[in-house]
Amino acid sequence: MATPRLTLREITERLGGEVVGEGEAPLTGIASLDEAGPGQLTFLANPKFRSRLAGTRAAAVVVGPKDRDATSLPRIVAANPYAYYARAVALFHPAKPVVAGIHPAAAVDPAARVAASACVGPFAVVEAGATVGERATIGAGSFVGEGASIGDDTFLHPRVTVYHGCVVGARGILHAGSVIGADGFGMAPDGGAWVKIPQVGRAVLGDDVEVGANTTIDRGALGDTVVEDGVKLDNQIQIAHNCRVGAHTVIAGCAGIAGSTTIGRHCLIGGGVGIIGHLSVCDGVTVSGMTLVTKSITEPGTYTSGTPFMAHADWLRNAAHLRHLDRIAREARAASRQGKDHGTDDD
Repeated sequence: MATPRLTLREITERLGGEVVGEGEAPLTGIASLDEAGPGQLTFLANPKFRSRLAGTRAAAVVVGPKDRDATSLPRIVAANPYAYYARAVALFHPAKPVVAGIHPAAAVDPAARVAASACVGPFAVVEAGATVGERATIGAGSFVGEGASIGDDTFLHPRVTVYHGCVVGARGILHAGSVIGADGFGMAPDGGAWVKIPQVGRAVLGDDVEVGANTTIDRGALGDTVVEDGVKLDNQIQIAHNCRVGAHTVIAGCAGIAGSTTIGRHCLIGGGVGIIGHLSVCDGVTVSGMTLVTKSITEPGTYTSGTPFMAHADWLRNAAHLRHLDRIAREARAASRQGKDHGTDDD
């Protein structure tokens, strides 16, 4: 698909913002400050990169109100340059239109309900009682289980699995290898062995949810695992049974959320974070990458744990000190008491 040519004026007609300078020259695409060339649009979203404006070869730039006069280039002034850039990229790289129809190599049960405007790709499977909404796409090799529901305008990339009875809302994006509704990890101990607990709940995803490649969201044990509207999940995340992730929360790659944990709305969970089970995280929390959350978080804010990297020799010395930390603390307390006792004697 050829990249459309757009002028600053045409972009602002669609996205808003104010044009400053020449607004009629055609632009061929969008790139970063360092990589943009003649005929391309760029953006300044972080003031620490302001010095790079002077060296950019871009034809035009998106800036915030504070940087309105930071360049002589033709520009669009927008309240949120980063979000504006995201929407502008979509103008230059529009999504391919859905080609309606069911591929001859797909297996669609006669009892499934597939909208006439939907697309089902080769070797995809849609089981009995499943629903595929208007303009939805079921990518090659994907699986939609019995009684599952895929909302309008939702896009399943190749090899996505949505288990029986699970729900994916409208305008979702599920990337390759993601699995929605596999059994949660429920086992009952019994005389040295384990008895599998049937997982009879569902996984329910709201509208505008994006799920990264190879991310897994387990079905509930009895109730549902719920991912609310607008949640964005990176690659290789595990969300265990009966969790709830609040609306518009973002979780970065390789995070693991243990069972029956509730994460509030508008949270930012960093890469590699671990959250143990049966906890609650309130709205508006940021958890730094590699943090281990071991108790509920009841106040908004930023939370961090872990040991940042250092030279290997320094780490070994610190690890040795850590092993003796309890003894050092006892000796410090004893020395403090001794000092107080000496002070009493001197009086």
